[in-house]
Amino acid sequence: MADKRKKMLPVEEVLQGSVVYTRSNLEGPRLTGFPLKLSVWLMESRLFGGILYKHLLKTNGVSKVFDGIDIPDGPMFLPEYPAPAEEPYTQTCESDDPLLRVEQAWKCVPDHTNTDYAFRFWSIRDYAEAYRSKKLTPTQVAERFIKAVDDSQRRNPPMAYFVSMDKQDLLKQAAASTERFANGNPISILDGIFIAIKDDIDCLPYETNGASVWVKKIRKTKDDSVCVSRLRKCGAIFPGKANMHEAGMGTTGNNPFFGTVRNPYDVKRYTGGSSSGSSALVASGLCPAALGTDVGGSIRIPSSLCGIVGLKTTTGRTTCRGGLKGGWSMLCVGPIAANIEDLMIVYAAVLGSHESDVLYSKPPPPCFPLLEKNSILGNLKFGKYSKWYYDVLDQEITKACDRTLDALKSEFGTEARTKEFPLRLSQLVLVYAQTSTLQTVEIVIPELEELRAAHLVTCGSEIMTSLNHDYNYVRKDISYEVRGTLAIFKHFNASYYIGSQCLRRRNMYYYMEAFKKVDIIVVPTTPCTAPVIPQDSLSIGESDFVKAGTLMRFIATGNLLGLPCLSVPVGYDDQGLPIGLQLIGRPWQEATLLRVGFAIQELHAAARKAPKVIYDLLEPTIEMI
Repeated sequence: MADKRKKMLPVEEVLQGSVVYTRSNLEGPRLTGFPLKLSVWLMESRLFGGILYKHLLKTNGVSKVFDGIDIPDGPMFLPEYPAPAEEPYTQTCESDDPLLRVEQAWKCVPDHTNTDYAFRFWSIRDYAEAYRSKKLTPTQVAERFIKAVDDSQRRNPPMAYFVSMDKQDLLKQAAASTERFANGNPISILDGIFIAIKDDIDCLPYETNGASVWVKKIRKTKDDSVCVSRLRKCGAIFPGKANMHEAGMGTTGNNPFFGTVRNPYDVKRYTGGSSSGSSALVASGLCPAALGTDVGGSIRIPSSLCGIVGLKTTTGRTTCRGGLKGGWSMLCVGPIAANIEDLMIVYAAVLGSHESDVLYSKPPPPCFPLLEKNSILGNLKFGKYSKWYYDVLDQEITKACDRTLDALKSEFGTEARTKEFPLRLSQLVLVYAQTSTLQTVEIVIPELEELRAAHLVTCGSEIMTSLNHDYNYVRKDISYEVRGTLAIFKHFNASYYIGSQCLRRRNMYYYMEAFKKVDIIVVPTTPCTAPVIPQDSLSIGESDFVKAGTLMRFIATGNLLGLPCLSVPVGYDDQGLPIGLQLIGRPWQEATLLRVGFAIQELHAAARKAPKVIYDLLEPTIEMI
């Protein structure tokens, strides 16, 4: 019998042919209230579940990727990378000690801050200088922090930053830090710095619940996660567990159990998810930095919508040991901060794999870039796949991104070259010619639609496997939105999962070929700014495939392929909502992303706008807004 399956071309032939950009418009009704409950009941039923599952996958382009298609490539279950190249303009750090790494990273940060801007977020440097000059103590900041959080919960609507916050534990941590400063022996530049921890990362004395009411039934927190223990060793203070989209399974931050976190730039809008509380705390000025996790844009999406910076590291650069484990082949822990300098300091503290991590490609020693305001980016090449890049809902987004790339070229893309001209008496004069070396190169990336489907199936399969037999035990305690999503995930089969890993290998080839031509791939972080929070979604959540798919349009690459990605704010739309540009880098080259991110930050520093909800914990004369 003849094989009727459609055979995908070998990857080499795909790149030699004409690549067509395709994107399926995700379809599905927006559901909340009783219709959402009914749809979940139908999806979970034996009679209707399979029928609805097949309809949804066919409608949203997943079935056509896997059914009846022969993928000639073998599976790649974890990212596999070629040997890393050296990063220019960086310093290599050989130490495994977070204290020494932070110290080295701190030496790469500019030794002063421009205070002439109309608005800027307080930085780690600002807090460190206030503590060392005895202008302020960590205890005083803790007291102000508690008042600010109390105020945020009295607002209408409440900001809903935290799932849990132990005020006495916070004051105890602050008192210990205050004593260290009083004795003249602070541990590091991070001593006394408030860092929020997302509620899927273990941090004592709190239970890790993923902002759910059911995780505590099947899992107990016994110790700090590895990343938290590294920060604690540096003297950081943890004010509590930041709110998030339940179990990390959503892109908006909607949470019917602990409240939906509000965007500080417009409280009627979503922060993005799932690291919603972490991002809102930073954007509100309450914490200079926070930890988030990213298996499907959960660091980058809220960082973009909240106007701050977020780093999704290369798979294996940071360890996920000590936290919820869904999506393990793609999950990473990463920093969120108000500026690149603080992002790099926290990144320096938490980076490093763990001996128990299963990795195909072992990380090389980390590098830190020298963040100089007048540095030249040299001959970096940015790759832009225009058909993908310009596929946005609002053209203001790509206009802001284009303006940034043009400004980078004019401000940071020139280098001084000298020429000698003979004059009378054999005198020589040096003439400096400004030569632009920064380039934006058009590239092509095939099979983005297939990559999206592979990411969905991989994520869903791994999350369901992590729940395993506990699912039926806790199912009725899960929100309807997440139950509906899990009901779909439950139907993914081994053929789909293996096919997804074969597509991972194909897409890795395409991106590694692109990185032979360019250093960084640029694309907007999200194709829209922060969506409005529907009032009817607050009590039991909402199911909205269109919204979720839109927010994730430029996201899946970083997760399925494990590539480092940095979201940097590059302006605002006509409603004053932040716009983010995403930099996708070569494996292990976080330092290059940070170097370019710092240059972008410098371009936009003077035009940065204050959020509508902002708390000032350093200046006692400034009233909290």
